[in-house]
Amino acid sequence: MDVMEAIKRRRSIRSFKDKPVEKEKLDRILEAARLAPSASNRQERRFVVVQDAEKRAKLGEAACSQSFVGTAPVVIAACATESSHIMACGQPAYTVDVTIAVDHMTLQAVEEGLGTCWIGAFQEHAVREILGIPESVRVVSLLPLGYPEYCPSPTPRKPKSELVAFDTW
Repeated sequence: MDVMEAIKRRRSIRSFKDKPVEKEKLDRILEAARLAPSASNRQERRFVVVQDAEKRAKLGEAACSQSFVGTAPVVIAACATESSHIMACGQPAYTVDVTIAVDHMTLQAVEEGLGTCWIGAFQEHAVREILGIPESVRVVSLLPLGYPEYCPSPTPRKPKSELVAFDTW
């Protein structure tokens, strides 16, 4: 599958089959995250792979009324190990760096026949407590991962003409 095909096939999956994710597939997804670029190549990120059913259920509770998170056979907590670095443009590097890595994982998951759903609505302090994550580490997103129960239709997208400008706003 080429990259554009993976982009077109990616969906937010909110219902997962009760089927474990093979270690080889999980390893390739984590490798995609490892290879993602980061500001000044600082690589200040860490991924907590949660397969324990009890912890996954607790993460589902911490995910702000999105209990489906805990039904995925794997949940990845994407974390920034350093959050004070500000890029020259004024943006915090950690949000961008972790986001790029998570996007790499979502696309590799499509290649592997798996589904994900990017979760940004969660109680960070609860996730830290469940997973033993230090206070100095920011949890940027949760990524439930597994075999989709079904694949939803594509959602509408704005036309390119509303999103792109050339040479000036």
